[in-house]
Amino acid sequence: MAAEIDPGSAQGGASGAPPFGSEQRDAMEQLSQNLARAAFTAQSAMLQAVSRQPGQALKLNTDPMGVAPAMAEVMGGLASHPDRLMRAQAELFAGYMNLWSAATLRALGERTAPVASPDKSDKRFKDPDWSANPVFDILKQSYLLTSGWMNALVGGVEDVDPEAKRRVEFFTKMLTDAFSPSNFLLSNPAALKAALESKGESLVRGAEQFARDMERGGGQLAISLTDVDRFEVGVDVATAPGKVVYRNRLFELLQFSPTTETVHEVPLLIFPPWINKYYILDLRPENSMIRWLTGQGFTVFVTAWVNPGPELKDVTFEDYVREGAFEAIAQVKRQCATEQVHAVGYCIGGTMLSTALALMAQEGEGSVASVTFFAAQQDFSEAGDLLLFTNDAAMAGIESRMDAAGGVLPGMAMADTFNMLRANDLIWSPFVNNYLLGKAPTAFDLLFWNSDQTRMPKTLHLFYLENFYRQNRLAKGELELAGRRLSLGDVTVPVFAQAAEADHIAPYRSVYRGLRLFGGPVTFMLAGSGHIAGVVNPPGAQKYQHWIHRDEHLPDTVEAWRANADEFPGSWWPRWMDWLKPQSGGQVPARDPAAGPLEVLGDAPGEYVKVRS
Repeated sequence: MAAEIDPGSAQGGASGAPPFGSEQRDAMEQLSQNLARAAFTAQSAMLQAVSRQPGQALKLNTDPMGVAPAMAEVMGGLASHPDRLMRAQAELFAGYMNLWSAATLRALGERTAPVASPDKSDKRFKDPDWSANPVFDILKQSYLLTSGWMNALVGGVEDVDPEAKRRVEFFTKMLTDAFSPSNFLLSNPAALKAALESKGESLVRGAEQFARDMERGGGQLAISLTDVDRFEVGVDVATAPGKVVYRNRLFELLQFSPTTETVHEVPLLIFPPWINKYYILDLRPENSMIRWLTGQGFTVFVTAWVNPGPELKDVTFEDYVREGAFEAIAQVKRQCATEQVHAVGYCIGGTMLSTALALMAQEGEGSVASVTFFAAQQDFSEAGDLLLFTNDAAMAGIESRMDAAGGVLPGMAMADTFNMLRANDLIWSPFVNNYLLGKAPTAFDLLFWNSDQTRMPKTLHLFYLENFYRQNRLAKGELELAGRRLSLGDVTVPVFAQAAEADHIAPYRSVYRGLRLFGGPVTFMLAGSGHIAGVVNPPGAQKYQHWIHRDEHLPDTVEAWRANADEFPGSWWPRWMDWLKPQSGGQVPARDPAAGPLEVLGDAPGEYVKVRS
């Protein structure tokens, strides 16, 4: 309701009050100045971006993911069933009629139930004005009706190529997410309120953050998910004490200091993914898996992969197997004077480790006592939405981008791909927060790690995408390495595998399919949450849950496995220890990293992990 105005006050009566409107005029003037300042800042950032990349507009690929052919096929499928299209249009029209009817009744003072409501997990419309203000409520419900209709329309298409349909579904969802009214200043009540209350200062701050993000991205928008200046690797994160005991061109080998007087005889070697930094396993002391494992009496090693530059553009997948997995295992055995190690592979590190084990089996190498996988795939036939980024058009775009960068895929490209899988959370939410609301990004260690991506060497990355995602050769027994055709059936060491129920990068169905290819005993464990929290879930947090099957046999399908799996609250880490410790030999005196035969090259976390892309 508008405030009532005393006509007399406009003349500055006996009360001595200032003439009506002076404060309002000052506020409007300040708002106008800040709007102009914000616009100028944003435009300057855009002009600088264009000047830094001359000719890029002429080279712009308007369809880098090859959506157009898939869209044409899906639209053809719609057109071939006009009756379904007419029914869908009638349903949308009926939805709008119901919405306008409800809006009319509300205007007359009656209470009405919403015609369309956001999902409970949808944070875009949490501001009260999205429901309290009739105008914004209609905007919200209109958007929900239309976006829901578009996504359902595409999802209901039949008799088309499943891959084409999936591609169109994904990008239709991306499109409808992008056009949410919450992403625009004039249709976002929280952003408008912030602009008015701050007299435009929020927009100035947003424009300045936009300019900084454009500068940080080298002319491309790199949305800040967190305050990266609040963290330093080795000081705020990656703080578990230890030493660098070996280094080659691909990795530094970190050995962490023991925290128990004795340790298990068989040491533990972790291969994290080389597309991320290892310290997701050592963010804070209270959730550090590395600290927890040393507390369990293990000698813990980790490969801290190099952040490669153009000089490593020709490094191959076989190089990562030989100079990475094989070499790290050999050095750990030397340092600990043992014949075997326990090996752990996380995500793509697990895929590489699986390949290495298959090659070891053929070469008669028995240095691995057991293997554990965290969210690692061997069979990529159900690898989720990442498969959408490996068609011919996408591969050509990736190769072109790597060539432009000197033979490496920039870390930001990897971050952009993963962020697209959760666009509302990792793109649009920070977009609104940073630029429309003008809020500073929060200091969050997990998001700092998420933004600390590494580059990918061209030869390695193209081999990985082609042979695993596109051709699925490891699962088919067709992958050749070092002149040998590899089979996971040759791998007979005990396997413990974790997957996460809500993992969108390594879907648990995909993980399960791969596990059935191994030739030895396999224990499968399903955890709650996703790709990160499903792995990094310390017992002290008392969060989520996990499922274990009632026997060691893996049924033909994961659905059959789940039907006979028992659910347990909390972390799965102790369950893993129950499996691992009996295979780890007797107790030996704790191993000081500085007391072994390998030369200490520096303190953990080393130098490779500190190189930012």
